Amino acid sequence: MLLATLSPYISFRKMVVSHPTIEALRFNTVTPTGGKDKEEILKDLVDLCGEKPLWIDLKSRQLRVTKWADPTFTTVELSHKISVNLPTTLYFKDHKSKIVDIVDGNKLILQNEPKRPVGAGEAVNILDPSLVIEGYLTESDYQYIEAAKKLGVHNYMLSFVEKTSDISEVVALDPDAKIVAKIESKRGIEFVVKEYGPFVNDVRLMAARDDLYINLGNQKEDIIAAEATIIQYDPFAYAASRILTSLESSEEVSLSDISDFHLLHLMGYSRFMLSDWICRDRYAFGEAISLIEHYESRSHHDRQSIQHLWS
Repeated sequence: MLLATLSPYISFRKMVVSHPTIEALRFNTVTPTGGKDKEEILKDLVDLCGEKPLWIDLKSRQLRVTKWADPTFTTVELSHKISVNLPTTLYFKDHKSKIVDIVDGNKLILQNEPKRPVGAGEAVNILDPSLVIEGYLTESDYQYIEAAKKLGVHNYMLSFVEKTSDISEVVALDPDAKIVAKIESKRGIEFVVKEYGPFVNDVRLMAARDDLYINLGNQKEDIIAAEATIIQYDPFAYAASRILTSLESSEEVSLSDISDFHLLHLMGYSRFMLSDWICRDRYAFGEAISLIEHYESRSHHDRQSIQHLWS
């Protein structure tokens, strides 16, 4: 099963939706909506998807920047109030800085200014085990759930699921909720091992590998064990993020991307979600789909032979 990320604004979105390899679509709610009402945005997407399911990706516990931060200043404002032992490190996707103070719970004072303009909606991570994030769902999440219910949509992806109450909070708001729990932290892996059991028939897991990889800290090699744990506890789990991402900057997929995709198959993954960036570029999307179709068309015997040699 292959999911694609659907942006309201890309020119080739009908091609994304109608492609026979794509079985469902995902809307990332951090996508700027140009001031449009959330119900209006979702209705347009639902109409576009037709019979294909639309999954609404709520940001939940994920820490995100709420407004553009000037690189000449040292304050970064977050989507949640937090507490953490200071000083500690703030991880951006491509660099890091030191947090030396926190004002009003969500305004981070950095020791050094960010190396580039920090964008509204950008995800950041704090790996310190003392971190406490206030609340789970954001105000935007609540609004999207209400809008979705009015349209008869009940499919939600939940970011940074780390405990049972994260799931029960959404079910309390929408008793018909179908949930994919995105695992993106060490605490998320602990949830899978210790608390996921009662949900195994009702909640799917997703190895959301981008933030999960970052949150492993210096033990990057643990990503393999984390991926294996998720598929062990949920044989129908999705793998997402950092899949075929070499196509974001190159016309040719990398050897490491192909090897990574094959390893996920060997682990047992058969459900994948393509990232925002892949699905915003017509060429990258087409190449990713072509590669996946070619891989899946190989005979079961061929793949079994490769697996035997690998093992």
